[in-house]
Amino acid sequence: MSAVVDALVAALGADRIRVGADVPERARADASGLAPTAPLALVLPRSTEEVSTALRICHAHGQPVVTQGGMTGLAGGAHPFDAEVALSLERMSGVEEVDAGAATLTALAGTPLQVVQDAAAEAGFLCGIDLGARGTCTIGGNIATNAGGNNVVRYGMARRNVLGLEAVLADGTVMRSLNKMLKNNAGYDWTQLFIGSEGTLGVVTRVVIGLHPRPEGVHTALCAVENADAALALLRALERCFAGGLLVFEGMWREFIRQAVDEVGLAAPFAEEHDVLVLVEAATGAGPEGAERFEEALGSLLEEGLVHDAVVARSEADRAKLWAFRESPYEYQAKLPKWVGFDVSFPRARIGEAVEALRAAAASRWPQALSVIFGHIADSNLHLIVGAAGLDKAMVEETVYAIVADFGGSVSAEHGIGRNKRAWLALSRTAPELALMRTIKRALDPADLLNRGRVL
Repeated sequence: MSAVVDALVAALGADRIRVGADVPERARADASGLAPTAPLALVLPRSTEEVSTALRICHAHGQPVVTQGGMTGLAGGAHPFDAEVALSLERMSGVEEVDAGAATLTALAGTPLQVVQDAAAEAGFLCGIDLGARGTCTIGGNIATNAGGNNVVRYGMARRNVLGLEAVLADGTVMRSLNKMLKNNAGYDWTQLFIGSEGTLGVVTRVVIGLHPRPEGVHTALCAVENADAALALLRALERCFAGGLLVFEGMWREFIRQAVDEVGLAAPFAEEHDVLVLVEAATGAGPEGAERFEEALGSLLEEGLVHDAVVARSEADRAKLWAFRESPYEYQAKLPKWVGFDVSFPRARIGEAVEALRAAAASRWPQALSVIFGHIADSNLHLIVGAAGLDKAMVEETVYAIVADFGGSVSAEHGIGRNKRAWLALSRTAPELALMRTIKRALDPADLLNRGRVL
C-alpha cells in the first residue's frame, strides 16, 4: 500500500478503508456512463471527525480525493480517477432531528433523499426537494449539485431549501453553521458557496433543510396544447388560477409521447396527436371544493381554446398512469444501442424556438436516430435524448451545446458540470465568472485536491 493509505488505515482503522479487489463495484462508477475505474482506496467514515481526519491526512500527502454519495450523478462528478482516494459518505446516514417549531430537518449527508422525505412526512411536513432517484441519491449529493427535480416550480432548487450546513475543507477544517433561522444576515453566507460546488470546495457532512406544510387537495391532469408558446400561456394562466399552488408543470413533445406509446406500450392519452402535452399538478385545497376548482379552471381553458384536450386523474391509479408518460425514458433509454442525454436550460420565452432548432438539427445531422425532448418547462429546463447505433457523441454534443449558446441558455440546468461538461462550461459562463470561480477554488483548496478535474 502507499504511504497515504497506510496513514489512513493507522488513523481510522482497517474497517474504514478498502483497497484493490475489496473496493466494491458501486464505488468504481457513477451513473454518467464513464468506464468503471478503481480508486486508489475507498474511505468509509462514520462521522464528521473521521472525514476531517481523512482529509487532513490526504492534504498532508498531496493526495487527490473524490467525494461519493449515492452515485446517481449523470455528469461524472463522483466517478473516480485511478489515482484518487474515494471518500464515500454512505455510512454517515440518518435523520438526526425534525424540529417542528422551526420547521426544519437535520440529517447526515449520506442519508437517502427518500428517508429525508419520509421523516418530514411523518412529522406532518413536506421536503421540497424531489427527484426520480430519490431512493438512491443522498441529501448531501443533492446539496453538492444543487439538484432540481419535479417540484422546482413551487419549492425551488435545493439551494432554496437549505438553511444550514456542516462541511469539511480540504485541509480537514470543520466548518459548521447549522442555522435554523429564515433570517440570518451575519456576514458572508459561506454555506451558499458549497451548494452546487460539486465537492470542489469541501465535503458537505450535515444539512439543515427548511420544511414546508404538506399541500392539500393535489390534483393531476394531462393537457394537450398547440405548441411551446401555448404551453407557456397555460403556465401563466395556471399560476394566476392557483397562486402558490402549482406544483408540477412538465412538458413532453410529440416524439417523446410516440416513444412512450410505441416502445413502452402506454395507451395513447388522446385520440389525436398533439405537439405538446403538459403534465400539471396543483394543490387546490382539501375537499370536493378543491377538485371542483381544479376542473373548472381546466374547463375554462378548454373553452378558451388554450387547452385542446385534457385528462384529469380521478384516483392514485390514474395519477400513476399520467406520470408513466413523464417517466417513460427509464423504460427505453437503457435499450438504446448508444445514446447521449442532455440537461440544458433556455430563457422561457425562447423555449419554442430552441426546440425547433434542436428538432431541425436532429433531422439534418442524425436523421436515423431517436430524438426526444421533454422537461420542466416552468423551470426553463429541457432534457434531450438522442440515441442510435454508431452515434458520434462528440458531434451531437457540439451541435446541441452550440444551439444552447446561441439561445443564451445553460449547458447544465440541474445535473451539474462534473467531468463530462467541463469542456462546455465557458459557453454558459463569462471569462470573469470563470476567473472568480478559480479564485474561490484556490482560496479554499489551493492544492486542488478535492474533486480535481471536475467543474473547472
